[in-house]
Amino acid sequence: MKDSFTITDFAALQAQLADIPAERVLTALARDHCTDDDLAALLSPAAGSFLPQLAARSRDITRQRFGRTTQIYAPLYLSNYCVNRCAYCGFSAGNRIHRRKLTLDEAVAEAEILRGRGFQHILLVSGEAPAVLDVEYLEAIALRLRDRFAAVSIEVQPLEEDEYARLFRAGITAVAVYQETYDRRVYDRVHLAGRKCDYDYRLATPARAAAAGMREVGIGALLGLSDWRAEGLAIGLHLAWLRRRFWQTGFTVSFPRLRPAAGEFQPLVAVNEKHLSQLIFALRIFDPDVGLILSTREEPRYRDGMLGLGPTRYSAGSCTAPGGYSHEDHDGEQFSVGDHRSVDEVCRVIRSKGFDPVCKDWDRTFQQVVEPRGHAICTRV
Repeated sequence: MKDSFTITDFAALQAQLADIPAERVLTALARDHCTDDDLAALLSPAAGSFLPQLAARSRDITRQRFGRTTQIYAPLYLSNYCVNRCAYCGFSAGNRIHRRKLTLDEAVAEAEILRGRGFQHILLVSGEAPAVLDVEYLEAIALRLRDRFAAVSIEVQPLEEDEYARLFRAGITAVAVYQETYDRRVYDRVHLAGRKCDYDYRLATPARAAAAGMREVGIGALLGLSDWRAEGLAIGLHLAWLRRRFWQTGFTVSFPRLRPAAGEFQPLVAVNEKHLSQLIFALRIFDPDVGLILSTREEPRYRDGMLGLGPTRYSAGSCTAPGGYSHEDHDGEQFSVGDHRSVDEVCRVIRSKGFDPVCKDWDRTFQQVVEPRGHAICTRV
């Protein structure tokens, strides 16, 4: 694409965040519409002293925009083959793990298990090995699953615009692709081999997915690789850039923190729950309509406590190894999850706090008659 997003100087973002005074945080909290500078204020060290105020503002915005609903989804891992050598990932090509790719029938069987547990939104995930898991495979799965689920999303290797368009026609409606880190120096340090070493190609992927017509695109950073405050500012800038160019596309942000995995990579920087909360609250205040995802990487206590305060989507009952739902075998997993509860257990907690676990569906009839990209909320039963 001729016009592309980039972060030219990550250190400049860090410097911008360092000396923001407390009164600037209060000004940002009082605004109805936040600027990029307001986001920096909300992410600044000074804003840490105002965490209750950030939480209250984020809660009010979330309830105004999303009501008392929380979407529930599950990842379905198709393959853990990967050609990349990423220092932090359990799927890294250098790790000695049991490698497996599901056949089409096995993938459908795993999906049926999830559907039987009440899931209507699934995320198809794989390592990045195009020769093993290609567009034809993804297209075939989409065609078999699209009428069984309200929404089928993918988190796989970055693709070209025409490939995303092909998958959209087959029934894929959303793409998640995380930059991992917007800090180019750290990016080069942790990506040792494979196509993922190309920082700029990966950074341009969300725009390709949106340009292809995907109804929703997810971005984010892997927390623990670089300065979380500057990562948050970079995410916000990226999100705002995407919104200006693809106003019909919905967007989500995920906040994955590093978890134990094969290779035993240790976080390069500490990101605790207070930091994570500030980041979530700041992004919600900055963009009231963005979907914010809190996955099973986090412990139950923290996930339960964050209900209604900013996140709008929770994964549940997750397994990060191919075939893990049918065989309950976590050998070859991408990382170990923090919340091992079943979907029913998670939904009970959500209801006990006065919220409704839901599935978000794109209403095809409404879409055809009224507008190209309508949506509806449906309660899980």
